[in-house]
Amino acid sequence: MTYYSEETHGPHEIFELGDYELESGATLPSARLAYKVHGTLNEDRSNAILFPHMWSGTPKAMEMFLGEDRPLDPSRYFIILPGQFANGFSSSPSNTPPPLDGGNFPNVTIGDDVRAQHRLVTERYGIERLELVLGWSMGAEQTYEWAVRYPDMVKRALPFAGTAKTTPHDYLWVRAHENALKSDPAWDGGHYRDQADVRDGLRRHAELWSVMGLCPNFYKVEAWRGLGFTSLDDFVTRFWEAYFAPMDPNNLIWMGWKWRHGDVSLHTGGDLAAALERITARTLVVAFSGDMFFPPEDLMAEQRLIRNSQFRIVDSLWAHFAMFCLGQTDREQIDACIRDLLKEPA
Repeated sequence: MTYYSEETHGPHEIFELGDYELESGATLPSARLAYKVHGTLNEDRSNAILFPHMWSGTPKAMEMFLGEDRPLDPSRYFIILPGQFANGFSSSPSNTPPPLDGGNFPNVTIGDDVRAQHRLVTERYGIERLELVLGWSMGAEQTYEWAVRYPDMVKRALPFAGTAKTTPHDYLWVRAHENALKSDPAWDGGHYRDQADVRDGLRRHAELWSVMGLCPNFYKVEAWRGLGFTSLDDFVTRFWEAYFAPMDPNNLIWMGWKWRHGDVSLHTGGDLAAALERITARTLVVAFSGDMFFPPEDLMAEQRLIRNSQFRIVDSLWAHFAMFCLGQTDREQIDACIRDLLKEPA
């Protein structure tokens, strides 16, 4: 079964963007935004929530947070799950025809994603305000971009484990895992025939994630045993390598480039404080304990620059991957963040 298929990820709707001008000045011809929706838009279009996904993911990854009697209840809200560029369903290196296929795909930005999502929200659905924009990791980057670029549209913002501006440490990390993929000779500048040809690069890439994706204490207490893994090597092979093995290396690299160049201060000449002052949404910034990509202190430093904002830490041995909800209380803590913010007047 092909990884980037509806058999694997479920059905998507497609919003055709036409010849889409990127922030770089390049044009992405016949660009498309793949997305999912849950729930019904009410008559005055006042119940919409936008929930973009993380690096490496697709809208399917966010569906685990939806459900009746959950904070993101489709019987109450109209929930849009947009797919970012390079995710394998929206326009991506893996699905764009020549001459912009594979390694020839243009660099795209968080701003390119958010402008496309804005067109979807306003042109297809006529939505003028969003009750909530939320996301994890790169989804948090998109959340910040929405709140800064379109402040009058975002009533509440909930960035989980992500920053408004990529830190130097995070930039170096993302570049390192991109280079792990590129180190495989089969990558060939992004012009391989089949993603499985880059298996060595995908394996090296997974090994880097096994180090940085979780906190040291996760390994010290052998928390992986609770999921049925029999050894450390078994966990690395059947969790980390298995997760990345079916993915397209170029998709991961192009999403990574976007991640490490995320920066809302591009709107204000490099002044991050001025950019975050634009945010009018009631904002809850959530960090994950032990997160080595987005340490709580980095998130708190940005939160202090945002009016009407609060800060919270989700405590989990799964660190950055608390959003996978594999820890005993992860889902409850994350749901509580969403529920509490939706109760706040905005």
